[in-house]
Amino acid sequence: MMWLAWRQHRRQALFTGALLAALAALLVPTGVAMRRSFAGDGLDRCLRLTGPGDGNCVALLNQFDNRYGALMSVGVLLLVLPVLIGLFWGAPLVAREVEHGTHRLVWTQGVSRRRWAAVKFGMVGAGALIASTIYGLGVTWWLTPLIEAQRSARFEEFFFDMQGIAPVGYTLFAVALGVFAGTVWPKVLPAMGAALVGYVGVRVLVTLFARPRYLAPEERKVPLQSAEEPGLLNDWVVERGVRDADGTMVIPDAQVGCPAGVSGPDGRPCGEGLGLKAGAYNWQLYQPADRFWLFQWIETGIFVALAALLIFLAVRRLRRIA
Repeated sequence: MMWLAWRQHRRQALFTGALLAALAALLVPTGVAMRRSFAGDGLDRCLRLTGPGDGNCVALLNQFDNRYGALMSVGVLLLVLPVLIGLFWGAPLVAREVEHGTHRLVWTQGVSRRRWAAVKFGMVGAGALIASTIYGLGVTWWLTPLIEAQRSARFEEFFFDMQGIAPVGYTLFAVALGVFAGTVWPKVLPAMGAALVGYVGVRVLVTLFARPRYLAPEERKVPLQSAEEPGLLNDWVVERGVRDADGTMVIPDAQVGCPAGVSGPDGRPCGEGLGLKAGAYNWQLYQPADRFWLFQWIETGIFVALAALLIFLAVRRLRRIA
């Protein structure tokens, strides 16, 4: 059974291996070049000692961004790899067998449906796990200089979704969804279409509604006239606004500020031109930057659990296929 499963899926395995090799051929040399430039230009030392607001650091950051910022467009392609693996590995697993009628031969030759599912699902799942782990850790290594140079938070959807261990959960979920879709729509193209729609829908729902609530956000209050930044660089600001001294929201989704000891542009106290009274402050709900890996584990756990549920349902549906 193992030999048969390998014969059936070796083309997909070789294609995935070639895709990972091509990805490595792009990421490794550019990643090495970025890290050398980041250290050689003194950016790492500048950010560590003075911070991104320092004038010298800003100049170095802009220079680095002009040189390597265009590579961020590669990230769009990287984001679709988990769903591609799910579509081309998961969806045909059951759907192609039923569409071609080969399942009747396999299940009447001494191989039970449960054993068939265990071998096939296990082999494809192991391949997806290995591929997604290599992808996630490799992209994390490659992205680090770009994130620091562009002064972006790793919590941003674009960066959070393509690095760390989250791609492992996304890939396993995509494969399991494809397998389950193949048991409901036993033809390859409808199964792939259903898996794609379901994957995008779940990912959007989790990103917009679940991820901000994994842990209770913390609250930050900063006076309008302060030397302190309204928000730390790598924190994920979930909600923001300007509130009066009594806590009433005055300006939602905005921040107002003047450097300490400096009046507003018209010479009046900071914020008075906007109708703000004494005691007004910038308000934020945020997730601290040090929660990044905890959020990665939580989200990965959610998608692995969904994948396990879908595989369980797929095995149950196999019994109903004639």
